[in-house]
Amino acid sequence: MRHVTHLPYATKEEEHVVVPLSDGVRLSARIWRPTSSDHDPVPAVLEYIPYRKRDLTAVRDSVHHPYLAGHGYACVRVDLRGTGESEGVLEDEYLEREQRDAEEVLAWLAEQPWCDGSLGMMGISWGAFAALQVAARQPPGLKAIVIASFTDDRHADDMHYMGGAMLSDNLAEAGTMFAYATCPPDPAVVGESWREMWRERLERTEPWVLPWLRHQRRDDYWRHASVGERPEDVRCPVLASSGWADGYSNAVTRLLARLDVPRKGLIGPWSHKYPHLGEPGPAIGYLQEVVRWWDHWLKGADNGVMDGPMLHTWMQDSVPPSTSYEERPGRWVAEPSWPSPNVHPVTHPLVRHRIAPPGEPAADGDGEVLTVQSPLSVGQFGGKWASYNAPPDLPYDQREEDGGSLVFETDPLTEPLEILGSPTVDLDLSVDQPVAMVAARLSDVRPDGAATRVTYGLLNLTRHESTEHPEPLEPGRRYRATVHLNGVAQTFPPGHRVRLSLSTSYWPLAWPPPKPARLGVREHSSTLTLPVRPADAPDGAPATPFGEPEGTEPLATTQLTPPEERWEVRRDLIDYHAALDIVKDRGTVRFEEIGLDVGRRAHERYAAVADDFTSVSGESTWTMTFRRADWDVRVVTHTRLTCDERDFHVDATLDGYEGDRRVFSRTWNETVRRDLL
Repeated sequence: MRHVTHLPYATKEEEHVVVPLSDGVRLSARIWRPTSSDHDPVPAVLEYIPYRKRDLTAVRDSVHHPYLAGHGYACVRVDLRGTGESEGVLEDEYLEREQRDAEEVLAWLAEQPWCDGSLGMMGISWGAFAALQVAARQPPGLKAIVIASFTDDRHADDMHYMGGAMLSDNLAEAGTMFAYATCPPDPAVVGESWREMWRERLERTEPWVLPWLRHQRRDDYWRHASVGERPEDVRCPVLASSGWADGYSNAVTRLLARLDVPRKGLIGPWSHKYPHLGEPGPAIGYLQEVVRWWDHWLKGADNGVMDGPMLHTWMQDSVPPSTSYEERPGRWVAEPSWPSPNVHPVTHPLVRHRIAPPGEPAADGDGEVLTVQSPLSVGQFGGKWASYNAPPDLPYDQREEDGGSLVFETDPLTEPLEILGSPTVDLDLSVDQPVAMVAARLSDVRPDGAATRVTYGLLNLTRHESTEHPEPLEPGRRYRATVHLNGVAQTFPPGHRVRLSLSTSYWPLAWPPPKPARLGVREHSSTLTLPVRPADAPDGAPATPFGEPEGTEPLATTQLTPPEERWEVRRDLIDYHAALDIVKDRGTVRFEEIGLDVGRRAHERYAAVADDFTSVSGESTWTMTFRRADWDVRVVTHTRLTCDERDFHVDATLDGYEGDRRVFSRTWNETVRRDLL
């Protein structure tokens, strides 16, 4: 990244500005704005997230907020109620209270003497959710948003219930927020009230996995703030981006297709990162694009920002399987609209372990039934639902996974095949259990046999007709069900094969059903549909449509203790115990300007014994440490999720320490009934 030191506007920073709310709670804001805004007001751009602006996001914030401020904007980074130095308690994600708070913050911004009343919102992940959700509420003055790595469907296209199947990230993200929501404010900012504020957070926070488990169906809990329920409520322009390695690879094209406002889409090869920090690379000059967006929609500049294609996306070339990539080879392609006139669905019959050519005549009769009952080991090389690129968390070679799967494969390709969009698998199926799932994986198989997973999808078959009203399956009955795979842009070169793999478990990426199930798939009447972008379709984009990444110099930090990253699969062939251990330890980092040492360590463990589907367990343990000469506090959270055939069991602990003295401790032991899951 090129660090820009000379910007059009000189800027000033206000580290802690109090934003009062109508119920008496005060939020903490950090503001970067042009010095000239004291007498010449500018538009304001809000980033609104719970991840602690003073320390945990301070380095990232220092790269883009001063950059945007230097282009003539008041950039306002606000911690949600109950996080950082903001008062109150953060009780769950995307609550009505959170969105009302955001509307009050926007109204407060519009009234400031340095703001001209034009407002924008931006963010990645939670910040993008917040911007999209608030935009649907149409607050006065909000003229445009910029969002990255997000969804408009909180139930089925988030880290919770993909295709109605529960993701392990439902536990992992709950563990993350259990820790973040219970961290103390900094006494250097809030003074002696820090201990009282911290105590309130500790006493009123419960493990977030509990409310998420209590709502296993699509109900009003998930419909709230799922903008896809009413996309017409969004009435301001939207610049939306994501990455193919991210869990949120579907929402950009869905918004492009469903919104009726000025909109642009951008999808790169990235994991869960802003595009100017994109990994795997290539990262791009995203902030320059954001400035153009704001200049047009907040300042009225006639800069042609809406000219050209609606969607730019990175068409990925074939790569050997790896758990991480520094760069993904490929090229930019552009689409004039979405759905694109350049992409056409091509349907292939599934015939005796083959992905047959389109239109191949069906054999006489009803077709053979091919069956599979997968072991729990299928999925151990599946990677994370959303890649964070630290530690290496992309799927590895799929050959071991495919050994426990029902596999269909093309003949070696004679010419390149490119797909752009979401493949679908339409199955004529039967099962032998009332609760069953299917995981569908599409892989690029190299001539040497190595298989790189390209995309995948999950479906809890009890929800094949409705995630709102699931029904138990009747063993032996024939059903039709469609599995939607995640969107992707991928080239399969000549000599390679396309492989579809179907399994009845995918642990630990997804929680398995109560019992092993045997899936029967009837050939000929089951199909794979690929969104094909023909080789002669115009790329529609220059080779390098974006500049190099830019940003301001990041905040100074010192790494005091080294980080640790582990991703280990273990199998014991005596007692058949298997486990995946994931360690994400950032070490201890000193924030030089404020003299604060911060440590973050997360340990996830997913275990099972042989093929006992009730032996699976997931654990999330977090330790958050904040220390300076006169202040030493630590939060330790632990959440363990287990099950039997009827129930989920949650055992959790929360401990707060001042120095070596434990000042708070609480435990939870809760049972939640499994709901056809």
